Amino acid sequence: MEITMIYYLVPALIMFCCGVYGFITRKNMIAMLISLELMLNAVDINFVVFNRYLFPGQLEGMMFTLFAIAIAAAETALAIAIIINLYRAAKNINASDLTQLKH
Repeated sequence: MEITMIYYLVPALIMFCCGVYGFITRKNMIAMLISLELMLNAVDINFVVFNRYLFPGQLEGMMFTLFAIAIAAAETALAIAIIINLYRAAKNINASDLTQLKH
């Protein structure tokens, strides 16, 4: 039995939808960041799958995915540093309550 593309795309779609749902419904910035990372991982799975099935002898999708993972790691480190500084200033990391920093 050959594993087709749909066996990879459906879990990636479920991961992406869970990430969108988590990003929209959560107020905690850490949970929002985790949801964003879930969406980025789903997109990386799609890059690899489409590269594997459309261009089996080439590695552009794999290299782009590795580059995206490195950028996501740097983005996560920067976002956590910003969240820590916001917590020190406001003693809260809920996104809806951070409007008090404007005043």
